[in-house]
Amino acid sequence: MARDEGREERREARRFSSRPARLDVPRETRRSLVPRPSYDPERLGRLSERVARFFGTGTFLVWMTIVIVIWVGWNIFAPDQAKWDNYPFIFLTLVLSLQASYSAPLILLAANRQEARDRVNLEQDRDATTRAHADMEYLAREVASLRMAVGEVATRDYVRSELRSLLAELEERAQSSETERDDTDTT
Repeated sequence: MARDEGREERREARRFSSRPARLDVPRETRRSLVPRPSYDPERLGRLSERVARFFGTGTFLVWMTIVIVIWVGWNIFAPDQAKWDNYPFIFLTLVLSLQASYSAPLILLAANRQEARDRVNLEQDRDATTRAHADMEYLAREVASLRMAVGEVATRDYVRSELRSLLAELEERAQSSETERDDTDTT
């Protein structure tokens, strides 16, 4: 009886394990005998930038030239027992190929990091430009509304001219009323 229950449990477990994994349920972590190597991508990126920066200098070219000249000179002029790389310089070719095979990906990694920084800077510049453009449009609208408001406001010269014309009109009325009174007094 216990045997049948064990079989039934195993059958039930197989039935549930054959279902497709649900996306809302995290998978169980698997433990491996050999741990996966891990690295800090930021540290590797900084190292690659330093290496790329050094490879792009005249100092690197001078040191590389000195090493190659010494290597070739030693393997040409040294005694036969002391030579480690004879004329076709196969070992030198191998070392230079190895150096190139490591430097190229490091330089590309540094370039990718620089591109990512440039992209972030470009997005920030674009956002700043958009904000500045919006501010300029707002200020232009404000200046236009101020011009319109100032156009409707009476200026000092306008008020003076209006007062002069009113004064002249009042003087004319006063003179005409005086002449009318004089005419009525004489009659």
